[in-house]
Amino acid sequence: MSDHSYILPGATGDWEVVMGLEIHAQVVSNAKLFSGAATAFGAAPNTQVSLVDAAMPGMLPVINSHVVEQAVRTGLGLNAQINLMSRFDRKNYFYPDLPQGYQISQFQFPIVGEGEIECERDDGSRFTVGIERLHLEQDAGKSIHDLDPNSTYVDLNRSGVALMEIVSRPHIRSPEEASAYVAKLRTILRYLGTCGGDMEKGQLRADVNVSVCRPGQYEKFRETGDFSHLGTRCEIKNVNSLRFIRQAIEYEAQRQIDIIEDGGKIDQETRLFDANTGVTRSMRSKEEAHDYRYFPDPDLLPLELQQSFVDEIKAGLPELPDQKRARLVSELGLSDYDAAVLSADKDRADYYEIVAEGRDAKLASSWVNNELYGRLNKEGLDITDSPVSATQLGGLIALISDDTISGKIAKDVFEILWSEGGDPAKIVDEKGLKQVTDTGAIEAVIDQLIADNPDQAAQVKEKPKTMGWFVGQVMKAMQGKANPQAVNEILRKKLLG
Repeated sequence: MSDHSYILPGATGDWEVVMGLEIHAQVVSNAKLFSGAATAFGAAPNTQVSLVDAAMPGMLPVINSHVVEQAVRTGLGLNAQINLMSRFDRKNYFYPDLPQGYQISQFQFPIVGEGEIECERDDGSRFTVGIERLHLEQDAGKSIHDLDPNSTYVDLNRSGVALMEIVSRPHIRSPEEASAYVAKLRTILRYLGTCGGDMEKGQLRADVNVSVCRPGQYEKFRETGDFSHLGTRCEIKNVNSLRFIRQAIEYEAQRQIDIIEDGGKIDQETRLFDANTGVTRSMRSKEEAHDYRYFPDPDLLPLELQQSFVDEIKAGLPELPDQKRARLVSELGLSDYDAAVLSADKDRADYYEIVAEGRDAKLASSWVNNELYGRLNKEGLDITDSPVSATQLGGLIALISDDTISGKIAKDVFEILWSEGGDPAKIVDEKGLKQVTDTGAIEAVIDQLIADNPDQAAQVKEKPKTMGWFVGQVMKAMQGKANPQAVNEILRKKLLG
């Protein structure tokens, strides 16, 4: 049994949890999958709807080539097989916000096949999740139930928006691993520029398939590929935050264990997670593929790609998070932890690289990860909204590195930059904040302090740690502008010999 097994004790023995996730990622594109309608977030209801999206008679879908390119780019970023031939099918079901009465999706022949991504747990250990497939499909509209007690309103702005459904293998073993997987996948998509990943805006949603089994059964499944070793799974639809994913899994796993141990059996069904109560509730019995009566969409030819098209996209892939992390360690000398923190978010990584360019990389890392992010988190701001630009912070780092200012003074300058803006070098000049590196001036202050405090000076030889009092007094006398390193060196020479 692995050290990372997520064991849930029950009245009749221990249980393990097995999960596979289906991620619906909205493709970054100015137009929908089969129409030219806009996709901007926050538009007034039904203002971004073409005749195709509204399923008007005689309207025919036309594939958006940019979306195809984005799907291929994502597949390559997931180390996955790109299928040169794929096909669109009609998935038939009725819902008020699905005007056609079917969804155009990919079933038997997806555009992307098997791949894998490496993820990281909170303790730094890593695990690999297999990707079964990535297929393209159109989103449905949105039913709004809270505007009128007697009516449901339908907004078709999302109808036809391009989605990538990324289906994982059931390789996820704990709530922590599930959220780590979604976080890593979101990071990769953002680096690739294929999905914004904002879960609050519906750009990324997770369907979580959860089942429970006895210890050892999962290993048998991995050896044989026989799903009978795993318990009956339930799907939790449209979970839209990492925290809710963990909560939904914890509740659902315990619910299934309680039912089995009470002599019941798990019905394969689709459930919804209520974030207010922290519980899942039944939505409908789980449909099998045949229930949807899939058949090839007669209005769309099979999608055939040239290998040269795939190769060109591959050649243009950006540096991905794992590659960036390795480079920050090998080339800039950062610790693996700092490199992991920086590379886990594309905006943070981009900001950092501007700050660090031509400067002390470790000092830049400390300021971005600690000072800057500490303040951003306190103010509830994203790094893209930071009042201090990367160029300004880089300028501040340069002033510390060349001993123009001390780290303590730098924090005062940072506060000015945060609230008033400006150029760090000019602020230091105008406010007279330059560090005193003149050893003669520092020595004069130290000599006076020793003369005024002979008993304290004598005590330092017996207890060297008490020299800190003199350091504090020198800094106070020089208004914090004395070079701390010079102060310590001169004091050691004079007090300790």
